[in-house]
Amino acid sequence: MWGGRFSKSINDQFAYLNNSFRFDWRLYAADIRGSVAYAKELARSEIITDAERDALIDGLQRVKQEFDARTFESNPSTPLRVSDEDIHTAVERRLGELVGAVAGKLHTGRSRNDQVATDARLFTLDAISNLQSPISDLQRALVEKSEQHLDLIMPGYTHVQRAQPVLFAHWLMAYFWMLQRDAERLRDCAARVAVLPLGAGAIAGNALGIDREFLARELGFARVSENSIDAVSDRDFIAEFLFAAALIGIHLSRLGEDLVYYSSAEFGFITMDDAYATGSSLMPQKKNPDAMELARGKAGRLIGNLMTLLTVLKGLPSSYDKDLQEDKEPLFDTVDTLSALLPVVAGVIRTMRVNANALRAALDPAMLATDLADYLVRRGIPFRDAHRLAGQAVKRAETLGVALSELSLAEYKTIAPEFGADVQRVFDFAQSLAAREVSGGTGPHAVRAQIAQARTIIERVA
Repeated sequence: MWGGRFSKSINDQFAYLNNSFRFDWRLYAADIRGSVAYAKELARSEIITDAERDALIDGLQRVKQEFDARTFESNPSTPLRVSDEDIHTAVERRLGELVGAVAGKLHTGRSRNDQVATDARLFTLDAISNLQSPISDLQRALVEKSEQHLDLIMPGYTHVQRAQPVLFAHWLMAYFWMLQRDAERLRDCAARVAVLPLGAGAIAGNALGIDREFLARELGFARVSENSIDAVSDRDFIAEFLFAAALIGIHLSRLGEDLVYYSSAEFGFITMDDAYATGSSLMPQKKNPDAMELARGKAGRLIGNLMTLLTVLKGLPSSYDKDLQEDKEPLFDTVDTLSALLPVVAGVIRTMRVNANALRAALDPAMLATDLADYLVRRGIPFRDAHRLAGQAVKRAETLGVALSELSLAEYKTIAPEFGADVQRVFDFAQSLAAREVSGGTGPHAVRAQIAQARTIIERVA
């Protein structure tokens, strides 16, 4: 493809380092799709004849069939060779074997620089589209599990310490909204991915008068790139996608962290289904939450892929550099990781058993200390003073070795005369929740409204 300038063959070790076909073959569908559109435009611009266009498109479709059937490499007449430097040269080589010399006309006015940028954008757009369904399915699993346990109260935690009572459904739905932001972030990212670089050439643009707007329409892009130098080197869209994907990984990791804790004997809040747990090679009693530990661990991989690309990009001059070949493996790995992970997490949520007795047993009257402070606020005491007095009550209960709800009225009176005989009404977990019916709060009606809103969102996506 580029050997006319050179008098030596490329060094074999350098060839292995330089060649990317072993991983960028995955762009074959995007590469062929872009080439079909480009053949059409070459004919529209009268650079090739309609007959040549048809021969090229027919040959490209046959190459795609070989890739689809995974026979491209194993076909005896087309062995993989050093000349298959990347997906573009591989497709063009095979196209030439199928349709003859006319294959050499397909690259007219086109560079691998704008070609690979186009392929990567098409691949990323497909990835964003394909990830929406598994994200939505996980959201649906969260909603369904929440609806099954609408009345269960559990300890809410901050700093991994018991904080205030919340509905189990309210805790679980927190992850729905994290994923909703993820889905919205991906859709927003897609708007910046859908910019056509084809026609930018190697750096300076296409000299043959092709219609880039036609190419954009043909390939489903929203607009064409504004600057040819920027177009061939812009990988912001991959970095943005990898960031959105890394954040999905972080959210799944946080869910994994919760479920790993909550499935332990020390908590016992949930029990993992056998289908999503593993055992020990030594200890027969073990049931390990490996699915969610992997969800936690994969976040590091997704963050690493983002860091890889950002590090590659940070020192590049303008226009295309071969460093940009390093954008594809992080992209492919991230897509593969999320595609494998999201359905498993949805399966964990759908099949896990919620242990209501363990949730109830974990409720501690001390978690109602804020309600105790609110009790004093309603009696005219400034909140900062009420907070201090409620803290004194907690300390007194600890000193006496009793629950906060078991302090006598006399003890309460010594702390603040505003405490009355009705102070015991504070220690009602259901009442505590009912007081928090603010929009987005853990009150039963507020949580039901939240779930109804979530239902509307996932039904709209479906």
